[in-house]
Amino acid sequence: MGKLYFTYSAMNAGKSAILLQAAHNYGEQGMKVMLWTSEHNEGASGTDIGEIESRIGLNAPAHIYRQATDMFAQISTLRDSQGLDAVFVDEAQFLTREQVWQLAKVGDELGIPVLCYGLRTDFQGKLFEGAAELLAIADDLREARTICHCGRKATMNLRFDASGDAVTEGVQVGVTKANYISLCRKHWLERMQGGPSADPVNADSAARSDQAELAE
Repeated sequence: MGKLYFTYSAMNAGKSAILLQAAHNYGEQGMKVMLWTSEHNEGASGTDIGEIESRIGLNAPAHIYRQATDMFAQISTLRDSQGLDAVFVDEAQFLTREQVWQLAKVGDELGIPVLCYGLRTDFQGKLFEGAAELLAIADDLREARTICHCGRKATMNLRFDASGDAVTEGVQVGVTKANYISLCRKHWLERMQGGPSADPVNADSAARSDQAELAE
């Protein structure tokens, strides 16, 4: 039986880099992989093929999944026609509940491991639908870590506006990654309550986040 894995974190923890490195490792062993990314990915277009890109420059083409995508059917078709050894899903927080179960079925019925990578919570601290279902049923849960500007582990995602002020309301998706920063719970709550803020593009904070990504 193939397992369903979920690697989760706050933003800028290097999830995409971890995914791409793992997929590369499979390829080096002559194994065939299928990569997926969400239609919400900034690299996605109107076609069925997008791109997974990490902040350290790694990238690879990937199939785009939308809310109506039957992932089990598409994965089954590829396995039957070309063979398939593993499935990788980026931006897995955007999966629907049904799609998470489709991926579990890939593991249970096709015997193919499915490795999902994504955020756990949104800018309001609420679980994404896909993340919630993965946390509930995945066989293996892993946390990729990054750090807050204070040096503590960052677990929360803060959305900010053009003035650098925290955004507390709005749609769950639809804002570019440049409008977010990863914070520890303490500093996220302070910002959400209107407290003083560090510069969201502070160079020192960004450098530490980059180091955390490379370390993973």
